[in-house]
Amino acid sequence: MPWDESKLNTLLRDEISAVETYQQALDKLRNEPQVGEVQQISSICEDHRDSANKLRERIIQSGGKPTEDSGAWGTWSKMVMGGAKLLGDKAALTALRQGEENGIQDYQEALLDADIPADVRNLIQTTLLPRQQQHLNVLNRLIGTT
Repeated sequence: MPWDESKLNTLLRDEISAVETYQQALDKLRNEPQVGEVQQISSICEDHRDSANKLRERIIQSGGKPTEDSGAWGTWSKMVMGGAKLLGDKAALTALRQGEENGIQDYQEALLDADIPADVRNLIQTTLLPRQQQHLNVLNRLIGTT
């Protein structure tokens, strides 16, 4: 089966979910006076917003219709983040880390697809996957300091 719009929309849903989840975390963290990580979390959120836009552009360029919601993954991450917010910063950061790990796995799986178009492969390899890995490093650092 050739690479199709649904595969790109799956990756787009992941990014939309990440933006929603980071926005929830930022809403919580902004209410905490001692939080120094707000800027780093905000930067990660913006990266996910940009990644979603890049995937949307690619879907439109190929004549497809980009998804507008985060689907089941977004619902799940909202529930997890809602619970983590009650448990504190470390739990919230751990939930964010899990989302980054899932995103890395999804991008790595996409790269294994022999039918992936060269421009999508390049976007994942040069931008999207390295960003996810950088986010994971930042979250690991923040978790170690909370």
